[in-house]
Amino acid sequence: MPIASAAASVALEGFELRVLHLPLVAPFTTSFGTETVREVIVVRALTSDGDGWGEIVTMAAPLYSSEYTQSAWDVALRWLAPALLDRGRLAPEEVASVLAPFVGHRMVKAGLELAVLDAALRSEGRALGEYFGAVRDRVPSGVSVGIQRDPAALVDAVGGYLDEGYARIKIKIKPGRDIADTAAVRDAFGAITLQVDANSAYTLADVDTLAELDRFDLLLIEQPLQEDDLVDHATLARRLRTPVCLDESIVSAKAAADALALGAASVINIKAGRVGGYLEAVAIHDLCRDAAIPVWCGGMLETGIGRAANAALAALPGFTLPGDVSASSRFYTRDIVTEPAVLEDGHVRVPTGHGLGIEIDPVALEDFTVVRETLTR
Repeated sequence: MPIASAAASVALEGFELRVLHLPLVAPFTTSFGTETVREVIVVRALTSDGDGWGEIVTMAAPLYSSEYTQSAWDVALRWLAPALLDRGRLAPEEVASVLAPFVGHRMVKAGLELAVLDAALRSEGRALGEYFGAVRDRVPSGVSVGIQRDPAALVDAVGGYLDEGYARIKIKIKPGRDIADTAAVRDAFGAITLQVDANSAYTLADVDTLAELDRFDLLLIEQPLQEDDLVDHATLARRLRTPVCLDESIVSAKAAADALALGAASVINIKAGRVGGYLEAVAIHDLCRDAAIPVWCGGMLETGIGRAANAALAALPGFTLPGDVSASSRFYTRDIVTEPAVLEDGHVRVPTGHGLGIEIDPVALEDFTVVRETLTR
C-alpha cells in the first residue's frame, strides 16, 4: 500500500533544534538501565510555507542504540540539516535520498524527515494519517511496564494500567527478572494480553530459560538476543512456541525482509526512528502486510510530537497488534503539545488536524529546553 500521493515540496529556510529534558512520572527501567528524565531532541523545520515539527528519539547514552543525544546533535547540525538546506526546495519523499550518503544516524534522519513532512502537509491542509492511508480513527493502546523493585511491585503497577483501560501489557525482562515476574503477572490477572521485552539481554545459552516462558501463553517475546543475531534468532524461534518479535534488529525494510527470509521473526515491531523515518516505516508495514506478518508500533517515550505521528502510523491496516501508543500521562505530567494524547476505552485517537495534527505549547517547550541552536540558509 504505497503512499496515496506525494506531499508538496517546501522551500526550506532553516532548522531549529532543541534538546529537552522532560521529567518522567516514574523511573523507567529496562535491561540496559533506568531513566528518570527523558532527554530528547525536537526539530522545527522553518519553511516559506510555515513550520513543521519532528522529534529525534535518541537517548542520552548509547544503550538502546549506537545513537545518542550528543552524536545526534553533532551530525544534525554539522552534516544532515545543512545537506537538506543546500537543496532549498524539496519534498518529504526526497529527504531520505538526500541524506543517504551519510551512513547510519537513522534517528536523526527520521526526525528531520518528520519535520519536513509536517511542514509540507500543513501547507496542503492534509493530515498525516490521510497521507499514510490510515484506515482507523483510533488505535488500541498498549503500555510498556519497566522492571520494578520485585514481582509484587510489578503486579501493582500492571494492575494500575489495567484499571486505566490499556488493551495490552508489555513487561520488560532481563536475566534473573524473567520467569518469576511473568508468572506473577499471569497468575494475578489471568488471560490478559501479555508480552515480554528483553531488549537484547539474552544469548542462545539462555534458551532453556526463554523456553520456560512458553507456559505463560504470551503474545510474543520481543528482541531476546543481540540486534545483529538474525541467525541465532532463527535458531531460537525454532525452539520456542512463543512467537519471536524483532525490534532492535529491524533497522530498514531490507533488514525486515532478511529476518523474514531467515525465519528469525514471526512478528515485527516498527519504530520510525529506528528505521530512519516514517516513510521507511510504511515500507516495512507494506512488506509485512504482503507476507501476512503482524506488526505493531513501538515507542521511544516520545513527546506529543512523535506520539501523534505514531498514532497515524499505527492506524494503517497491517498494524493488527496493539502498540506502544499510550497516553502522554503514562510518562509525563506535562507534555509539550497543547492537547496531549489521552486514553479513551483502551484507545488513542489519531489526530485529524493538518500535518501531525498537534500544536506546540510554547511555554512548556521553553521550560524544558536546555540547549537550542538554529541553522539558516
